Parts: sequence; structure tokens; C-alpha cells
Amino acid sequence: MLKIKIPFAIVLILLLNSCGSSNYYVLSPARQPTTLYTYKNKIIGVEKVTVPDYLYKREIAIAKSSTQISMLNGAEWGEDLDAGLTYRLISFMQKKFQQPSVYAYPWGLDRQPNIKLNVDVTRFIAQGDSVYLDANWEVVDMLTKRRKTGLFHTKVATKSDANSIVSSMDKALTELTEVVASGIKTYY
Repeated sequence: MLKIKIPFAIVLILLLNSCGSSNYYVLSPARQPTTLYTYKNKIIGVEKVTVPDYLYKREIAIAKSSTQISMLNGAEWGEDLDAGLTYRLISFMQKKFQQPSVYAYPWGLDRQPNIKLNVDVTRFIAQGDSVYLDANWEVVDMLTKRRKTGLFHTKVATKSDANSIVSSMDKALTELTEVVASGIKTYY
């Protein structure tokens, strides 16, 4: 019986060690904006940022061509990317508009927003020497139902390693959050 347990224990240890061979990445926290907007006594409601299906996988996806995606070996997201993008957007808006009244959906009866913000990421991936971020965004006045929409596209240079790709994705996301905040400011 002891002879069977020892090889089994060794195999189990080797399997557990091989499972931990990935590096995990998260997008950096929202940076402190250099330009701040005054937007007092308004509540901004942020619906969950939607992302393409390939971003729901934990592995970091890279595009081999316009029609082929593969996963980067040994590099995984340490969070669900849709949730990470949503909370980073909320954090940036709180800093940019100098107020804590920016909430994720569902916001509840005591936190009804004056403005609702939707962001739909349609492409967020490295291909070749660039990271591409394409998104649609919409700001809705909850009282008047007036809307403002925008399209966003950026291309940020990157290298092929995971650290560089995630760093370039951070830069692309920073550009998107600035454009969305500017859209809110010019709307109100």
C-alpha cells in the first residue's frame, strides 16, 4: 500500500507545480488625471463594459491575422477583463470629475444616476507590433433621455512579450477613458 501512495504523491506534486507555471496580469489602476473636471452633485452610472468573447478567456489573446487568434503561452489575466475594465473606468471617472458618485450597475434606488455611461469594446488585442482598441461609447441623460455617442479607435506600439502587450493595453485604455470623460464634459 505504501508503494502505491508514494508514486501517486509524486505525480500529484508534479501536476500541482505545473499548474502554477503561468504569469498573471491585471491592468494597472486608473492613473491620476492631469486635467480635472468639475461635475458636482451629479451621479454617473456605469453599465458593465462589454468585451468580445475572446476576452472572456483567462489567457491573453493575440491575433495572428485578421481572422486567427491564439493564446499567449504562460500569460493569463488575473481578473475577468470585463469587470476589470468596468472598475478601472469607474475609478478614472471618480478621479477625473473629482467625486465619488460614480457607480456600477445595478446602482439601486438610492444611487439613481443623472447620467448613464455604456462602453462596448469591439476589439482589444495585440497583432504584430501593435495593440488595437476599438470601442463604442454612449452617454445618456437619464431625465431627458438625450444621448451622445462616439466611436473610438487607437493603435499603440508593442513588443511580442506579455509585459509589453499588457503595458500597451494600459496605454490604449487610458486613451479611451480620457475620450469618454471628455465626451461627458462636452455633453453637460
